[in-house]
Amino acid sequence: MWLTSSSIGRKLVMALTGCCLVLFVTFHVLMNSVAIFWPAAYNLICEFLGANWYALIASVGLAALMIIHIIYACWLTLQNRRARGVERYAVNDRPKQVEWSSKNMLVLGIVVVAFLIVHLIQFWAKMQLAEIMGVEVDGINPANGVAFINLAFSCWATPVIYIIGFVALWFHMNHGFWSMFQSAGWDNDIWIGRLKCIGAWWTSIVVGLFIIQAIVFTVCPPQI
Repeated sequence: MWLTSSSIGRKLVMALTGCCLVLFVTFHVLMNSVAIFWPAAYNLICEFLGANWYALIASVGLAALMIIHIIYACWLTLQNRRARGVERYAVNDRPKQVEWSSKNMLVLGIVVVAFLIVHLIQFWAKMQLAEIMGVEVDGINPANGVAFINLAFSCWATPVIYIIGFVALWFHMNHGFWSMFQSAGWDNDIWIGRLKCIGAWWTSIVVGLFIIQAIVFTVCPPQI
């Protein structure tokens, strides 16, 4: 199949899955903002996105996108390393036009995945998974997202881990934003420059909001 046998096809899969994940991250940061300005509405959203059939389908789809993105990222990295062969061990200066993030996308991705695992343990496992299993965690209703935010950010390590993850996400998403368009064939010099600018702004706003939210949740936890 072209999407798996061709290098271009594999890059296209990376681009499509990456685009969906960028959109989800953008939705997530907007949803988190609701917890700050209207905690009761945030809990209603959490209840709506609980163990309902549509939410479960969305969760499975999102997990599939993430797994495919990770598999193809590793696949392309190994392919590139095999193509370079012994040349990758040679000591040479990197071209100035090659971004640091583009050389370290796999490492950045690993940091983001590690952060994601912590996030899933702190929230998804205690909310949607707990609702599926019909249990409560620490006596908290699985739909009470505000309570789980307060529980998670009552630990000093949580904002530290999250901010490290957000910084890695900035580098990973900033490079991935414009490179997914390049993989889709939108790679002329004029538009790549514009897409890099759009990607930098988009990523900075999203990640900046995440960091602000982590600080607010720690210093001034939302209350109902």
